[in-house]
Order: sequence, then C-alpha cells, then structure tokens
Amino acid sequence: MTQLLKVQNFTVSSDGFGAGENQSLERPFGHADPGALMSWAGATASWPNRTEPGGSRGLDDYLTRDFAHNIGAEIMGRNKFGPQRGPWTDHDWLGWWGDEPPFHTPVFVMTHHERPSFTLSDTTFHFVDADPATVLERAREAARGKDVRLGGGATTIREFLDAGLVDTLHVAVSPVKLGSGVRLWESPDELRDRFHLDVVPSPSGVTHHLFWRK
Repeated sequence: MTQLLKVQNFTVSSDGFGAGENQSLERPFGHADPGALMSWAGATASWPNRTEPGGSRGLDDYLTRDFAHNIGAEIMGRNKFGPQRGPWTDHDWLGWWGDEPPFHTPVFVMTHHERPSFTLSDTTFHFVDADPATVLERAREAARGKDVRLGGGATTIREFLDAGLVDTLHVAVSPVKLGSGVRLWESPDELRDRFHLDVVPSPSGVTHHLFWRK
C-alpha cells in the first residue's frame, strides 16, 4: 500500500499567508489572529476542543473529522513547534500543546539544531537536521504503513512541494487578509502544473482547495 504525504486543513489568509510576523510565545501565529483564521474548523461538530454540544456539519466538519484518519506520523518545521530560533537554550520547553499534544503519533521536527527526543502522552517528538526526502523516509518508517501528515508551517510545506514529495494538499483559504508574514503562495494556480485542483466554497466563508498529484 502506498504511504501518502498529506497536508490537511492548512489554513491561509486570502493573500496567501499561513502565519503573521513576529511570532512569540504568547502569539504562535505572530500578528495573525488564529481564531479568525481557524474559525471554520472551530465551529464544526467534530472540533476536538469543543466543550458544548452542537456545531456545524457538512464539508467543514468532514475535513475536521478526517484530520487524524490513517495518519501514522507528522512532520513539522521548527517554527510550528515553538518560537525559539538558533541553538536551544531551554530544554524545558516542550511545545505549545501542554501534556497532551494533539498528534498521537511520532512527530519529526525539522531543525538545524537537534536536541534529544522526548515523549508526552502518546506523542514522541524527534528533532531532525536533514533534507525533506530523508525526513520523509524516517517518518514513513515510523508510520508503519499509515500515511504521513505534513503539518506546516508554510515554509516547510513549500520545501516539500518544491522537492516533489507532497501527494495531496488541502488548504482552506480564509476571508482574512494579513498583508505580511509567512507566505504559502501568491496564488493557488502556482501548483496547477503538478496537481489537479478542486475549489469548493463553504458556507462558513472559507474556500477549500483540494489538490492531488497528477
């Protein structure tokens, strides 16, 4: 069975940015408001942090519910793991997610500054200084036959796209402008030479872009 490398539920602004500028411990998305970007998923019935009954159904809910389906490992860039740059100065920092990270799989963090692996609940974080193809090979081995999710951020996704390693890509375009930050694309049309594309508007206001490799 083919192990796919999948980008799922990655949300960008209408002008193509996946995060804003000046990321910090208090603001993981920089000057961008993550609530505004991700409100489409947070409003669904299947949003994992939902504390009250209800929530929307339809395509938004399906994509939120499908997020963990058949995923055996995750790859992310260092800036998704945390706001630090350069050599690690605080090994007590264990990510944004607290004692119960939402991944429930091995996670491979791409960084030029390696540090020892550690485990929180059922998620083990590995820190890897390698090219995208090598990291994907390690993640596929850890996934034990399941697919691998490429979690972001935008710079990391572009690295894997440019290396020709991404099989499917779902990007939700939010009707929010950021003006600056970490850009995924100028236009989704940039990927049409390599991918088929379906564009599906949602009543929530986002537009889902569903790519699969030609």
